[in-house]
Amino acid sequence: SESLVVCDVDGDLVKKLREFRFRKETNNAAIIMKIDKDKQLVILDEEHEFSLTFCTFVVYSYKYEHDDGRVSYPLCFIFSSPVGCKPEQQMMYAGSKNKLVQTVQLTKVFEIRNTEDLTEEWLREKLGFFG
Repeated sequence: SESLVVCDVDGDLVKKLREFRFRKETNNAAIIMKIDKDKQLVILDEEHEFSLTFCTFVVYSYKYEHDDGRVSYPLCFIFSSPVGCKPEQQMMYAGSKNKLVQTVQLTKVFEIRNTEDLTEEWLREKLGFFG
């Protein structure tokens, strides 16, 4: 059987993600990432393509208005693994997800199989568990 491939995270991407965490803007924003299969490296997706057929990693800064009026800006990690995704690709992304999450020190980690489910309502519901 194939061993699980764990890809490293591109150094420039790590730097960009750390800067993103401490950004001053208050709008919603995202960094979309993909795996460079040949280099076995998680890299920035320059095309910013959120695909319906390919796996994708997204770090999303979301303006979250709590029921009590407080506002926070959680950094959410979303692993999109659409149903039509090739098993080989799915395994590579699944194997690399934890390394990326640990490298960037993210705590709000979500997985989605159907990209149509990725709505603000879905995200608010997921974030509700964090209080």
